[in-house]
Amino acid sequence: MDWLRFGRRPIITTALVAAAVVVAVVTTSTVRDGVAVSIALAVAIAGVATLTSKGIRATHPALARAALTVTAVDVALFATYFFSATTNFNLAIGAAMSIVLLGLSFLTGASGQISLGNGAFMGVGALIMAIWANHHATTPIAITLLIAVVGGAFVGLLLGLPATRLRGPYLAGMTLAFAVAFTGIVNTFSSWTGGDAGLQLPSAAPAPHWLVSFFSAQTSLFTTGTMWLTDITIVVTGVAFFFMANLFASRTGRAMRLIRDNDVAAELVGVSLPRARVIAFIVSSAYAALGGALWTLINNSVSPPTYSFALSVTILSLIVIGGIGTIPGALIGGLIYAYSTNVISWITTQTGLNPQGNFASQLNGIIFGGLLIVTMLFAPMGIAGAVRRLWVHRRTKTALE
Repeated sequence: MDWLRFGRRPIITTALVAAAVVVAVVTTSTVRDGVAVSIALAVAIAGVATLTSKGIRATHPALARAALTVTAVDVALFATYFFSATTNFNLAIGAAMSIVLLGLSFLTGASGQISLGNGAFMGVGALIMAIWANHHATTPIAITLLIAVVGGAFVGLLLGLPATRLRGPYLAGMTLAFAVAFTGIVNTFSSWTGGDAGLQLPSAAPAPHWLVSFFSAQTSLFTTGTMWLTDITIVVTGVAFFFMANLFASRTGRAMRLIRDNDVAAELVGVSLPRARVIAFIVSSAYAALGGALWTLINNSVSPPTYSFALSVTILSLIVIGGIGTIPGALIGGLIYAYSTNVISWITTQTGLNPQGNFASQLNGIIFGGLLIVTMLFAPMGIAGAVRRLWVHRRTKTALE
């Protein structure tokens, strides 16, 4: 028959989608819930079908990345409905941090440049978000986030230009100076930034009516609002990861890795080292600013002392633990950061430590330091690198057998 010429996969996919729609309509209590569940299941099934199609990664890699991104975002959005407000809040914080880690992974892992100032870049995006929202409260969230990204990219350009003449510890020293000076710069313009006290957003981002209608009347606005902010963060994170995945696979990404491995060889094949290094700084600072802006949106305020040199060190530690130069490593690092607070609370509860004591206050640094040491000893390429190595080893062993 003519309809068989397309193969069995489209037919199976269509049948699965139809079955999922029927199950969703039958098992849900309202038509609205049935439509929402049907859409979520249909998107997930279509994404998995695309990813498992024969040769799709080789012939259409961008389509495969888009399918993976849409599927992951769809599953994450669906899961937030069942999570508590605290879990959603932690998930949003981790997702925003993973964007920052992704930018640093491109700068350090791809181009080989060391930065100790990404915490300050986060602060730039956070302050731009708060300042713009206080003066232009009616601006859509998407536009405000884009403004923060552009501002972060501009600051990255200013630091990237002198960075073209610096390498190794000298480059790290320059970014360190920016991280240390950030708080002083903020206090100098306290009339705009609020100084150490920071700024409060004029109003929280309320959940839309159609989302609130999915919950019962007894559900608090805090729960629905937290879920809405988490959903926004997840969507933005998915878009950021998709663009970075394509950037890693592009000609620019390959040029960055060549510079990291052998800058002389890169120059010989026509790669402009200054231009590539400036681009890496711009991308990294733009991603950091986006993560900082999302933090402001999630917390509904910004506190400049949060974006200190200690945060920059934490960011660098997280990307090394997750897997520097890898996209999954940024996601792993973000999740570790998001739920580290829960781990610390569990440790203090089980051990009877005073949460306000000096030792308990340093547990965050102790845990990250311990993880960093263990990672360097047993998985130098980070968690993502270790998993990839085990996967390749297993496939090789299976092929030989």
